[in-house]
Amino acid sequence: QVQLVESGGGLVQAGGSLRLSCAVSGNIFSINAMGWYRQAPGKQRELVAAIASGGRTNYADSVKGRFTISRGNAKNTVYLQMNSLKPEDTAVYYCNAQIITMSNYWGKGTLVTVSS
Repeated sequence: QVQLVESGGGLVQAGGSLRLSCAVSGNIFSINAMGWYRQAPGKQRELVAAIASGGRTNYADSVKGRFTISRGNAKNTVYLQMNSLKPEDTAVYYCNAQIITMSNYWGKGTLVTVSS
């Protein structure tokens, strides 16, 4: 079992920055990869960024060059640094962990609102 708790969301003006954090607990050694997803009103949940256990990262085209995913030294925290935010980045952001059995775990989400 893995538990995920997101924090760091809020209201920011376009062009601003936010840093999301995901605190990970439980059987962290079973985690293959972690990611950040988002879901805007009326839209499907989409992958924003992911980081594999070996450190390889990938990003949605819409956030490349603006967002950075990283892990804390103890690997029990995952961050999403978001710069140059745009109104279209407004969404609920969810932390995800995929474990070695390919099961997925989700946090409850944190709301990011970018005003124009």
